[in-house]
Amino acid sequence: MTSRVIGYLRVSTADQDLGIEAQRAAIQRQAQERGWDVQWVEDKASGKDLSRVGLAYALHLLDAGEASGIVVSHLDRLSRSVLDFATMLARAEAGGWNVVVLDLGLDMTTPHGRFTAHVMAAAAELERSLIGMRTREALAAARDRGTRLGRPSTTPEHVVARVVRERADGATFQAIADGLNDDGVPTAGTAARWSRGLVAALASRANV
Repeated sequence: MTSRVIGYLRVSTADQDLGIEAQRAAIQRQAQERGWDVQWVEDKASGKDLSRVGLAYALHLLDAGEASGIVVSHLDRLSRSVLDFATMLARAEAGGWNVVVLDLGLDMTTPHGRFTAHVMAAAAELERSLIGMRTREALAAARDRGTRLGRPSTTPEHVVARVVRERADGATFQAIADGLNDDGVPTAGTAARWSRGLVAALASRANV
């Protein structure tokens, strides 16, 4: 019996090292060996998170039972984040569909694949805990200095906390600004994008 899978393909303007056709060819070779009927879904978007139109459509098909799994040629075509990838593996396990990552040899229908999924989930939980701990420690240190963290009416506390944490970890103002822009975090004022100066001003108000 032929199994229908989603062949997921992704490129972005900032990352063209592995083209769509190369990804498609790798998945097609595996499909021929395993008798898969492939439905192709493409994205031209960053892999910084899972907020992509094509991927959202693929996940809808999987959750609806219209495909038995999603296949990618390389892990970074699907996700660049351990947290996001672990979240997807957990969703697949709960929904009863498969995730196949060819460069890792990952297939959740195998014992090795299920073990990897559990390891990834544990690693993601550890990363979440460490991020939370660093954030709490950075905020506590700022409060101990008598710092008022940001202006609640204009700057969300989570943005202030992120700047405090990343400065505590040694990030430059420019690196923090680039990260905020990459993640689509809006500025508190009229500026369209975060700049080194905006981050520096926010850090100054927080005394970091």
